[in-house]
Amino acid sequence: MRIIILGAGRVGESVAETLASEANDITVVDPDPERLHALEDRVELRGVAGNGIQPSVLRGAGAEDCDLFIACTSADETNLVACKIAHDVFGIPNTIARLRSPEFVAGDKLLAKDGFAVDHVICPEASVTRYIHLLIEYPEALQVLQFSQGKAHLVAVRVARDSLLANRSIAEFRAMNPDLPVRIVALYRGDRDLAFDRDTRVFAGDEIFVLVPREGVRAALHAIGNPDRPVRRVMIAGGGRVGLRLARSLIGKCEVKLIERDRARCEYLAAELPPEMLVLQGDGVDEELLMDENVADMDLFIAITSDDEDNIMAAMLAKRLGARRVMALINRRAYADMMQGSTIDIAISPSNAVIGELLMHVRRGAVAAVHSLRRGTAEALEGVAHGDARTSRLVGRRVEQITLPAGARIAGIVRGAGNDARVVNPTHDAVIETDDHVIIFLPHKRMVREVEKLFQVRATFF
Repeated sequence: MRIIILGAGRVGESVAETLASEANDITVVDPDPERLHALEDRVELRGVAGNGIQPSVLRGAGAEDCDLFIACTSADETNLVACKIAHDVFGIPNTIARLRSPEFVAGDKLLAKDGFAVDHVICPEASVTRYIHLLIEYPEALQVLQFSQGKAHLVAVRVARDSLLANRSIAEFRAMNPDLPVRIVALYRGDRDLAFDRDTRVFAGDEIFVLVPREGVRAALHAIGNPDRPVRRVMIAGGGRVGLRLARSLIGKCEVKLIERDRARCEYLAAELPPEMLVLQGDGVDEELLMDENVADMDLFIAITSDDEDNIMAAMLAKRLGARRVMALINRRAYADMMQGSTIDIAISPSNAVIGELLMHVRRGAVAAVHSLRRGTAEALEGVAHGDARTSRLVGRRVEQITLPAGARIAGIVRGAGNDARVVNPTHDAVIETDDHVIIFLPHKRMVREVEKLFQVRATFF
């Protein structure tokens, strides 16, 4: 695809890196030439310096021959105007805007073709909040991803030393838990994706991905990870947009203490949040403050300021002072890679949280959902099997007859719609039916194009 990305900030940079790695033709527009040069040195793309709401700049970026326009600057008004110009002046068929304001939502009349012409809305802050919420709901998990309107969950969990799976083969684990609806999709030992079968022995410390129906998530986590007590007390370091969104979403669910350095921002937060939520002016790396506020009693400490180094130090300090579980928001990929598996329990990447929403609009075929895994190296893709046995590469075929790239695995099948939808175990003799949602795990992103072709209906199908 020919894609123009407006904005070379943290979100735009991450989007450009991801899409360029899949052989798309990427052009990035930004007013800062130095930032563009740095990005061009690292990623195979073209940079155009200038104001992205000027038609002449977009024309120079190739807008007249563009398939997708993504406006992801930090200013909502710039993104809205840019999408309007991209559609009305250049006829770009698909537009995506990063919008921070909660007043602009997908489907809003203002965003229609006769309005600002925004086809899809992304909001990294909202994506990060949803991501953290699932980790609060399932505290044993490292990552929780939803498919088919939440009917199926793909969960990453580290095998606990005293779990039912540790030091046993997959076959032994299944025999011990015949009623547990768990399908092991991937097994990682360190950073290696291991090929496995029913006789493979799993050890404590291994990271596994399992696909389970929504109602079976908690039982699966209890069997594989350490049964953990619910999250009741939360301390948040950082009262910016994400911190405020998260605190609001936890009203009535958890006891929350929010630490913010800026006094004026503290006063605003105190006015926006209910009295039972304590807003503290201070620094998340202030050891005395954390001790005075009983960080050791916290079920979860989350550092989500705009500074990666502060988040890392605050989370590590909170862990040392006794917080049961700590998370840190880390924008830089190199930092996130270093911190994963350290004293920080979970490194949250805003780009990974939002990139799945973007990829869903870039993928070819009937793709319903895409999630980035393992810090962007792997992917889970949900597609809809359309057509019939004559026109589809999936419909009417047994799972064992479907050709996948080496290492790729069918994780699950969701059959039916609405309340009647159910997760079907993709055994070797399971047959794919029309309109089934097929979830596929890809250990490497380079497999994406080959897998997408499975969901494309041949031209003879009408």
